[in-house]
Parts: sequence; structure tokens; C-alpha cells
Amino acid sequence: MATLTALKFPTAEGADYMLSTLQDLQKQQLITIEDGAVVSWSIGAKKPKTRQLANLTGAGALNGAFWGMLFGLLFFVPFFGLAVGAAMGALAGHFADYGIDDNFIKQVRDKVTVGTSALFLLTSGAVLDKIVEAVKGQQFEIIQTNLSKEQEDQLREAFAE
Repeated sequence: MATLTALKFPTAEGADYMLSTLQDLQKQQLITIEDGAVVSWSIGAKKPKTRQLANLTGAGALNGAFWGMLFGLLFFVPFFGLAVGAAMGALAGHFADYGIDDNFIKQVRDKVTVGTSALFLLTSGAVLDKIVEAVKGQQFEIIQTNLSKEQEDQLREAFAE
């Protein structure tokens, strides 16, 4: 089963740095990155830049429309006005099927701000102890995963050490 995870970084470059680390771990077969996207919001930019990860062919990979709709819902709704509100409400309901609820959307909007970045990943086969060791020293916050509450708590605890 694939895990959808959202990580927030205190710098606009943090998500790219983490992605590079995870891609190196994938080469060592310690994680499989099936799909993902990066959001970076540089200081002085009016809105964040988004980028879908390329050349991912995992069986469970999400398509570009998914990422486009998600990021539109996360970052551009406040600028659209009320006319789009009903459509976005329906779209938010659609994302609940992926474990992406209103709370997740609010958390991302509140946390991914100017000067920060985020990494959204669909992964499988993670060797957690090796990943924890490889990412030590990188500053990030787990915004949310689709793991069970117990699994998510264990993951947060492992990365907090």
C-alpha cells in the first residue's frame, strides 16, 4: 500500500533538498517514490511555484490533474472569489477519497507560506530506520500522512529523535 505524505520545510529550498536525499535512497532500494510534487514559495513571490515529479511510472502514480487540482485547491482558492466556491467545495469532497480532508487543506494553507516549501509524496516500501538516519539534520515537519494514527505517531516520533 502506498503512503501519501506531506512535509513542510522552513526554507524555499528545503523540499528540493529532501527530494534529492530520498531519490538517492530510492537508488539504494530503501524507498519507492511512486509520485510526488514540490511546492516552493520564494520570498518576494506572489504565489508558490509547483512542480510535479517527472518520469515516475509506479503502478499507483497519480496523474498531473490530481496535483494540479490539489494545488489549485490549496493555494489559489482565496484569489478565486465566491463564484468558484461551490466547485471547490465539490472538489474538496473528491479529495476526501484520497484521505485529504478539510483539516489537511487548512493545515497546508496555514503552514506553507512565503519563504517555505513542501514536498508531497506517494511512496511505498520505505525502510524507516535507514530513512530516518539519512534525513537527520534536515529541518521539516510532517503535515500529514494517510497512515493510521498509531503509524503516524510512530513516524513523527522516529523523525523527532
